[in-house]
Amino acid sequence: MAVDAARSEEGFTSARATRVLGAACRAVGLDGGGAELIRLGENALFRLASAPVIVRVARGEEWWPTARTEVAVSRWLAAEGFPAARIVEDLEQPLLVDGHPVTFWHLIVEGDRKATYGELGGVLRDLHSLTVPDGLELPSFDPFDKQELRLDRAVVSDDDKVFLRKRWFELRDRYDELRFETPKGPVHGDAHVQNLMVDDQGKVILIDFEAFCFDHPEWDLMVTSVEHHSLGWQTDEQYAEFVAAYGRDLYDWHGYETLRGLQEFGMTTWLMQNVQEDEGTAAEYRRRIAGLRNDDALRDWRPW
Repeated sequence: MAVDAARSEEGFTSARATRVLGAACRAVGLDGGGAELIRLGENALFRLASAPVIVRVARGEEWWPTARTEVAVSRWLAAEGFPAARIVEDLEQPLLVDGHPVTFWHLIVEGDRKATYGELGGVLRDLHSLTVPDGLELPSFDPFDKQELRLDRAVVSDDDKVFLRKRWFELRDRYDELRFETPKGPVHGDAHVQNLMVDDQGKVILIDFEAFCFDHPEWDLMVTSVEHHSLGWQTDEQYAEFVAAYGRDLYDWHGYETLRGLQEFGMTTWLMQNVQEDEGTAAEYRRRIAGLRNDDALRDWRPW
């Protein structure tokens, strides 16, 4: 279902996403007034004031297949009884509003604590043990699928774009040489601890299925492994809990350095999309691009 909203030329900003949100809510009979923007990344995430619903607005129509996958994955995990975010079932989903895919999700009422790295390892272990049913078509993991769009659209210097394109081609060559030894299965695709929520009943819930795919489990271990070994975002104890719960430390694998390069590149270009939002985002992007230019330098990157 497609809905037209007032078009704009300013790109995917918080202002544009808010206009799309209003049109989407009107189309399905929800009240979008007073909605709170809680995150602007690959999607804009809004919490409605009028109902316990989270609305996800994607950056452009090219994300339509991704939105369809998110809806299908949510339905499958619900049928499995897996603790994961749930779509609002009685609404037509996804919705296309002025070229932006929109989906509606049940609000998860958070409890008084955050998920632990041990819990992340356990959730990933359980997810990777599932069998994808016939009829659920999932893409392969593609670490490059959004990079060209990001580079084309980003408001950064030409020098940065030249460097990033050169690094992109170097990483593609290294990726082509990767050899996996594990079987393929369901993969979250962006498996960091912020994509777990703990509800007010103490239940740990997996969220954010936009990168969900059918591929090797290393892609899910990559995120936390790089965050620890390269960026120092976890203590040794936290990372040990993650490894113990899952049963493997990716740092010991021969392909770790290639996956590290892919992960850091993706983290930088993801943030690059929003440098025009505020100076804090722009400053963090500058830290990250400086790190990419010197592989051996200590990373002073901040979680975002």
